[in-house]
Amino acid sequence: MSFSEAVKDGFDHYAKFDGRASRSSFWWWVLFVVIVSIVANILDSAIDISIFSIIVSLGLLLPGLSKAIRRLHDTGRSGWWVLIGLIPLIGFIVLLIFYLEKSDPGANEYGAAPDTGAAAAA
Repeated sequence: MSFSEAVKDGFDHYAKFDGRASRSSFWWWVLFVVIVSIVANILDSAIDISIFSIIVSLGLLLPGLSKAIRRLHDTGRSGWWVLIGLIPLIGFIVLLIFYLEKSDPGANEYGAAPDTGAAAAA
């Protein structure tokens, strides 16, 4: 999945918490969020008001949460695992490991495997 497809998928499924998101789709989304956040912070420091970062944070909260939950589904885990991130440091490490894992091959209880690379080309 390309960068633009991952961003489009994130906004197309703005608040869709069912289904699955591939590993590449998730990490391209993370890159998009980091880039947009950096731009918002630069604009904020130029005008000395945190309005852009607040708007970006609120605007990307639901699609980011949706993408994270669908990524957990892709590894065969419940979306409720996202709450482990509330535990300082350990929660972040556990979620990072989950997000880095390979996808479940084929369908699982959360749906069919997302289209990735060779599967999308076939």
